[in-house]
Amino acid sequence: MADFKKNMLKRILIFAVVITFLFCADGVRVLYLQTVQREDLSAKADSQQLSDTEVKAMRGTIYDSEGNVLAQSATVWNIFIDPSNINNDSKRELVVNTLSEFLRFDEEAKKELYDNSKKDTKYVVVAKKVENDIKEKIADFSAKNKLGTVIGFEQTTRRYYPYGNFASSVLGFTGGDNQGLSGLESYYDKELTGTNGRIITVKDAKSNRLPTDYETSIDAIDGNSLVLTINQTIQYYLEKGLRTTMQEYKCKGAYGIVMDCNTGAILAMSSMPDFDCNDPYKITYDKTKKELDKITDKKEKTLEQSKAIQNQWRNFTVSDTYVPGSVFKTFMSCAALEENVVTLDTTYTCTGSKRVQDYTMKCHYHPGHGTQTLTQGLENSCNPFFITIGQKLGVHNYFKYFDAFGFTQKTGIDLPGETMSQYYREEQYGIVELSSASFGQTNSLTPIQVCCGLCAIANGGTLVKPYIVSEIKDANGNTVKKTQKTEVRRVISKDTSAKVCKMMKAVVDEGTGKNGYVAGYRVGGKTGTSTKLGESKAGEKDKYIVSFAAIAPSDHPEIASLILIDEPNEDLGGGALCAPISAQVTEQAMQVLGVEPKYSEKEAKDLSISTPALIGLTTDSAKASLSEKNLKTKIVGSGKKVISQSPSAGSAIPNGGVVVLYTEKGTRQKVKVPDFSGLTISEANAAAADKNLNIEISGNNLSSSNVVAYSQSAEKGTEVDIGAVITVSFKSTKSVLD
Repeated sequence: MADFKKNMLKRILIFAVVITFLFCADGVRVLYLQTVQREDLSAKADSQQLSDTEVKAMRGTIYDSEGNVLAQSATVWNIFIDPSNINNDSKRELVVNTLSEFLRFDEEAKKELYDNSKKDTKYVVVAKKVENDIKEKIADFSAKNKLGTVIGFEQTTRRYYPYGNFASSVLGFTGGDNQGLSGLESYYDKELTGTNGRIITVKDAKSNRLPTDYETSIDAIDGNSLVLTINQTIQYYLEKGLRTTMQEYKCKGAYGIVMDCNTGAILAMSSMPDFDCNDPYKITYDKTKKELDKITDKKEKTLEQSKAIQNQWRNFTVSDTYVPGSVFKTFMSCAALEENVVTLDTTYTCTGSKRVQDYTMKCHYHPGHGTQTLTQGLENSCNPFFITIGQKLGVHNYFKYFDAFGFTQKTGIDLPGETMSQYYREEQYGIVELSSASFGQTNSLTPIQVCCGLCAIANGGTLVKPYIVSEIKDANGNTVKKTQKTEVRRVISKDTSAKVCKMMKAVVDEGTGKNGYVAGYRVGGKTGTSTKLGESKAGEKDKYIVSFAAIAPSDHPEIASLILIDEPNEDLGGGALCAPISAQVTEQAMQVLGVEPKYSEKEAKDLSISTPALIGLTTDSAKASLSEKNLKTKIVGSGKKVISQSPSAGSAIPNGGVVVLYTEKGTRQKVKVPDFSGLTISEANAAAADKNLNIEISGNNLSSSNVVAYSQSAEKGTEVDIGAVITVSFKSTKSVLD
């Protein structure tokens, strides 16, 4: 009995120990689950019980200086299906066929959708970033057929660029996740990107969402918006001029900058070839397309396509350097005048070349310019004159101003990828390097550096920091940040600034920059050419980049601009290729900025006048009225009173033009616009008179020699009323590679 009790106690003790151990083990397990694995298990529970959907925030809008939308995000939808809720083949066929129709799937995509609809899963994405009208059609279809959660929608956003290629190298573009990949989209990505929101909904045991009573939402916060300094009108004319010239002369590229010289604000900036911001991987330049079509090797073609795409994304004006050539002579003039090594009366006799140690450095005009003043030296872009100036200035003073104008530092513009200039340090200069640098060779600068230097010349002598975003606003339109003018340093005196501005005006009035002339606006300018050393293959002619720098109005400058044409297929300088673009852009910029023209006596004589109102007058009275205004008359019909006229009342008409008077209904006459391109002013006037048209002369009419038409406001072959006014732009074909 005693043994039995002893064994029972032993068994009870063992059982108690086992039970205690099991309780302790469970306790430890529970403690482990509640502490170490708490977060993981909680997340798994949430994933089974809750549906957490991200709501994409809208990326901030980008506006031009006048409030026009250049880049904007809009709501789009990702479409998905829940295969686990497709429980029969007839429903599957209905869903697959209808979605394929709405989403315009081909047979291969339709088959893939059918296969996906059979998967053992609750979530398969069918299409991404679907427009709202298509989403609504799919939602209506789902509701009518009581499909429940078979088809689902996730809200997201898509970036739109209303003007396609407009300012593309400045704006850049975004990637698939709406992250900025280039341009302002990249540089200001943090400011433009908002904070995503969430919608949290409870799910039932079958993982279906319960009604919205169980829903919690956190609103998305949209990104900040950018207001640019870019003016749409100035940008349009800059791009138009660059694109036309690039295509006509089969150039490698064409680039331009227009700046407010007093503040540093970028009014326009472009690099060609450009791209469509909505489709950045599509090659846009016809010359490039033809070159790629000639490549038969697939690997080589793929490599060259990639290079071409990367090239059209580059903003040359900020991310590349070039040798400025004779445009640099404006900065040399400033340095020499400031240091009093020359005056405006200083003369030099050019014989066509100058010997520097073992090198003969030539002037572009090989016979030599003869004796000339400093202003005439700039007008003629005389290399030997500026070599002499550089040698008088000396290395130390030369480099002092090279540095002061900002050519040894980045400008700090708010765009990505600004590169550094490539230049000789002060201790690296010898007499040969100094002489070469004095007429714009030796050193490579970025276009934005050169344009900022021009601003300093134009604004009285102060270097200003360039900027392209004037204001940052939050989603409610409140200003978060406003850019202020930043003065970097004073470079030259106001007196020197005024003298060089006057010299630059003489370049346009009398020198190599005549094609930069704009009536009433006193434009100053400087042409430039630089040889691209080492880039030509054996047996090929040298490759060039030509340029034209401008300021306007030269007596009280508002803008500075720089136009560059890269590797044109003809040996034409900046005066022939770049200055006409500059003239058109300058004229538009002056009008946009509200600068009133001031016409000389000669210019005033050539001004257009307003066509008088003649309808209702007798033909005799109308003729007399036109005669008083030095206008000619052409009468169509046999009536006694004027019932309509061309040009219409108030229209601008050239002095001495013809007004067509109609005296009977149904007699209005049309004529096809002739092709004025290549005609001289007198030839164009004759061609217009032959068609009873009026032409308004624009551009270079300072000299009748070598001046021909190169563009017209109405394309050849266009039907217009007789008497209509066609604006024809002229330029000089005389050009130098200076």
